[in-house]
Amino acid sequence: MSNINDSYFDGYYKDIWKTIIPAELTGKETDFMIPYFQLSESSRVLDLMCGYGRHTLALARKGISVTAVDNLHDYTKEIKAAVETEQLPVTVSTQHVLDFTSTEPFDLALCMGNSLNFFNADDTLTILKNISACLKPGGQVLINTWSIAEIAIPTFKPKSWSEINGMKFLTSSQYLFQPARIVTEHIIIAPDGSTETKTGIDYILSLNEMESLFHAAGLSLKEVYSIPGRKKFTIGEPRAYLVGEKVA
Repeated sequence: MSNINDSYFDGYYKDIWKTIIPAELTGKETDFMIPYFQLSESSRVLDLMCGYGRHTLALARKGISVTAVDNLHDYTKEIKAAVETEQLPVTVSTQHVLDFTSTEPFDLALCMGNSLNFFNADDTLTILKNISACLKPGGQVLINTWSIAEIAIPTFKPKSWSEINGMKFLTSSQYLFQPARIVTEHIIIAPDGSTETKTGIDYILSLNEMESLFHAAGLSLKEVYSIPGRKKFTIGEPRAYLVGEKVA
């Protein structure tokens, strides 16, 4: 978990993030998206808070046009390099997601990797309204999260630690209210013994609250999966995939 404006998963830490979310998962998610949303070379996809472009590049390599948006220059620079090398149908934009608007109509909007939980309810509604405004009639949205209330409450741990590629992560978390959120202090210990401390916030909304925000943004919540397209979500599962549709 990290704050959208203060992500420690850049530079060296980006490689750690790639370990946390392996390529196999990206492949499974992409393999779900293409038939489920009936994507083709004529489709246009918006990938908000795209990170280093794992879905953007995977879809573009199938010939699908993607607009990739992220606020971190290191991420968008990496995507642009791949796009230029492979001549992929991708437009890359470096800007904050709250500022993003487009007159280009999209068939599908993505917000993956728990990114939406960096925002409180008001900002989440703004993002969903922006998404709805640039979707075609009947256009769809896919949001991936592991911080909705139905996941965060039963799995909450005040303290934890892990080691990935020689990097040690010590976390201390508080579950706070008004608004509901988990505030986590991360102590990161590098292999050379140097340390860095970062604080991240994940805002916690229930599925019922998310459905209300969808409705207020002109979207309907159609389905929630724990395994995309295969298994419907139940309380306590590690991740959720919310599928929405623009209301005509």
